[in-house]
Amino acid sequence: MLRTLIVGLGHAGLDLHWAVLRRLRASGADRDLFAPGPAYGFDPRPDADPPAGEELTRVGSLAEAARVLDPAGTVVHLCTPPVARLELLRELAALGFRRILVEKPLAVDLAAAEAIAALRRDAGLDLTVVAHWLDSALTTRTLEIVRSGRLGELRSISFVQRKPRLRRTLLRQGHPTAFDAELPHSVGVALRLAGDAQLVDAGLSDMHVGDVRVPHMGTARLEVRHAGGARTDIFSDLTSPVRERRITVELAGGRLVGHYPGSADDDYAHLELLVDRQQTRSVFRDDSLTTFLRRVYRQYADGLDGAPEFGLNMRVATLLSEAKAHCLAAEAGLGADLGVELVPATAGELAGVAEGMERV
Repeated sequence: MLRTLIVGLGHAGLDLHWAVLRRLRASGADRDLFAPGPAYGFDPRPDADPPAGEELTRVGSLAEAARVLDPAGTVVHLCTPPVARLELLRELAALGFRRILVEKPLAVDLAAAEAIAALRRDAGLDLTVVAHWLDSALTTRTLEIVRSGRLGELRSISFVQRKPRLRRTLLRQGHPTAFDAELPHSVGVALRLAGDAQLVDAGLSDMHVGDVRVPHMGTARLEVRHAGGARTDIFSDLTSPVRERRITVELAGGRLVGHYPGSADDDYAHLELLVDRQQTRSVFRDDSLTTFLRRVYRQYADGLDGAPEFGLNMRVATLLSEAKAHCLAAEAGLGADLGVELVPATAGELAGVAEGMERV
């Protein structure tokens, strides 16, 4: 049986990970995975709100967590922003924690991703990136159709990811670009469906709210070419007024259009298949984070090797790092031509806009 330590008690740690873990811990089917007693939580932010309920006990430091838990028998959920992750991983490793789930994205640049990969190797960590779209029922059904070959050769994949993320972006800048928010999901699925890929093109835009501009947090666009010849196009908009997570797969003999659940409030996916002008549609439950966490805990309990999964997520981090570098290089050239200095919004400006949105 495994104990649980959640590091980072914000949206991902409490609203996502802990919400799912509470259900799994209460489930008779999964009771053998979780040791009796409370889970533990730690947040490096001194002003973080304490968790509610006796099932999750807060500790004041990672060292205290190592004293009250057996690190060798504990799964750590590292849910801090990606810009503040490497040092926490080093501290966890030094304290003896080995099984660590890392919230996506793995890192914000290639240097950080490579440092994490080196730490994983040198410290013998069993790191798993939280990439639950790979465990999605929609992804699984799509993969079965593509790999079956019954609709012929895969020609292209496209994703549209629209998600209003204004308030969270204005309150805290944990993600440096729009590439870090939604694209880790879709890039991983594209690599799973079509194999490894190379960057073709990428683009970024800023987020604008009133007079405040948050650089690089508006929209993101990515185009890659897969080794087998297919192409993937991804567009993400964090300023959209609506939610949409759509995948379109073009095959020689048909088209597949899928919609991932828009939020945890309604965890159902939709799949439409168009073949010879005949359209079929199905709707099914797709609680991918629950499926993912149950699988990973079982994997940890059984001592299975997660290296291939980590390798896929390293490729995701590499492609996104290359896309950022491409965009920043293009931006530097444009800024020089126009004489524009790109200045981030100040903390005071962000707090003021966030406070105004809170009152609306």
